[in-house]
Amino acid sequence: MKTEKKHKIILFDGVCNLCNSSVTFAIKRDKNDIFRFAALQSEIGMQLISKFKIDTSQTDSIILVEGNKYYEKSSAALHIAKHLSGGWPLLYGFIILPKFIRNAVYDFIAKNRYKWFGKKESCMIPTPELQAKFL
Repeated sequence: MKTEKKHKIILFDGVCNLCNSSVTFAIKRDKNDIFRFAALQSEIGMQLISKFKIDTSQTDSIILVEGNKYYEKSSAALHIAKHLSGGWPLLYGFIILPKFIRNAVYDFIAKNRYKWFGKKESCMIPTPELQAKFL
C-alpha cells in the first residue's frame, strides 16, 4: 500500500447512497489529487480497519487515513473539507467545537442515512476515468 504514504485515504460505506455521493463530491473538488478512496467493505478497507484496530460498530460511515493516523466521524469530514477546492476549507473552522457536539450531529445523520438517502445492494463501481482514484 504505497499510496498510503503519498495520498490520504477516504474509507467510506460502499453501499450507502449518501456516502457514494460524498465520494463523488470530494473527487470533483480534489483539485490537488490528494485523496484515494476505498469502501470499508473492500479488502484494503478491511486491512486498514484491522491495522488501526477501528471498531466498525462505532464508526461505519467515513474514516480518513493520513499516514500512520486516522480520523473518524466529524473529524474525518472536516479534515477532508480542509483539502477541497472552493469555500469548503472554511468548514474546517468547526474543528474548534468540542468533538462530542460535532459527533452528535454526525451520528444523527449517519444513523438515518439509509432511511433518508437509501442503500445499494453492492459497493459502488467507479467509472474507468475514476478507477485510478480507488484502491
